[in-house]
Amino acid sequence: MKYYDKEERMLVESIEKGEWVPVDDLQTAINEAKSMARLTRTKDTRINIRLASSDLKILKTKALEEGVPYQTLVSSVLHKYAKEKLVETEEKP
Repeated sequence: MKYYDKEERMLVESIEKGEWVPVDDLQTAINEAKSMARLTRTKDTRINIRLASSDLKILKTKALEEGVPYQTLVSSVLHKYAKEKLVETEEKP
């Protein structure tokens, strides 16, 4: 019998619920992930911010879904915002 830690259990449950979907073009997805990593790896300045714990929990969940550390996700979002490449979408009802 395999024992999972909390993160592994969450992943297994997510897969079993059918929340994972294959990408149409794996190579494009890989290239996009590499591009995101390149954009966020040159870090020469540190900042400290305060967030609501609920927002941080959501960010960590989204980062887990994307397969990146949450700080990398936050850095990427801020980078896109700074470069005016963050796309606003309509909220779901």
